[in-house]
Amino acid sequence: MTMRKPAIAGNWKMYKTLAETRAFAEAFPADAKNSTDPEVILCPPFTVLNALAEAFKGTAVQVGGQDTFWQDEGAYTGEVSPVMLKDAGASHVIIGHSERRQFFGETDGSVNRKVQAALQWQLVPIICVGEKLEEREAGLTDNVVIVQVQRALLNVAPELVSGVLFAYEPVWAIGTGKTCASDEANRVCGLIRETIAKMATPEAAAAVRVLYGGSVKPETIAEQMAQPEIDGALVGGASLDPSSFAKIVGYRTAAAH
Repeated sequence: MTMRKPAIAGNWKMYKTLAETRAFAEAFPADAKNSTDPEVILCPPFTVLNALAEAFKGTAVQVGGQDTFWQDEGAYTGEVSPVMLKDAGASHVIIGHSERRQFFGETDGSVNRKVQAALQWQLVPIICVGEKLEEREAGLTDNVVIVQVQRALLNVAPELVSGVLFAYEPVWAIGTGKTCASDEANRVCGLIRETIAKMATPEAAAAVRVLYGGSVKPETIAEQMAQPEIDGALVGGASLDPSSFAKIVGYRTAAAH
């Protein structure tokens, strides 16, 4: 049994100016800043990525991009490459978030190209998978998730798979206030792991961390983290507030009180 170190990642989406970013870093409590178990990763907009990395220098907080392009450079107006993310201080990058799939034409194919580019530049991909409401209601959840995982990892060397993070984000639970029941989220996270075992190796699957995302709050985190297949959380709205995000990071202490 591999002991997987939990990871709590915050996705700021399209929020926060430079001033707000610095204020967040200032207000984020010291114990959360220095947490290594769980690991803490914050993914802000590109415009404040470097400022956030600088503000958290010397702490345990890691910084990630919310998306990347698959080329290192070139005539791709509006895109940001993995090289630029690294240069700005990122160690991680979210790939295939449902909002990218829904609003910006992200496909399983482009997710795969981005995953390979990120790995080439030693960025840790946080690969998002999950079903829409109509897919869940039609009983297609497992099928959708398995296919997304398989296509994301196409042609990825098995030895690189263990370092990837996955996030199970049921699309119907993102920003809706609806949360997937913990036991069901656990089941799907287990399914992601099974799929990885078949594509790479059982060892890689045992090492891969699978996060849950979808209206994660300080009130729900302890129950989610108690599930054996859930190794952390990808937090949206609650990551924008330093004290609520710190409560999620400190879920063990909260549970002990």
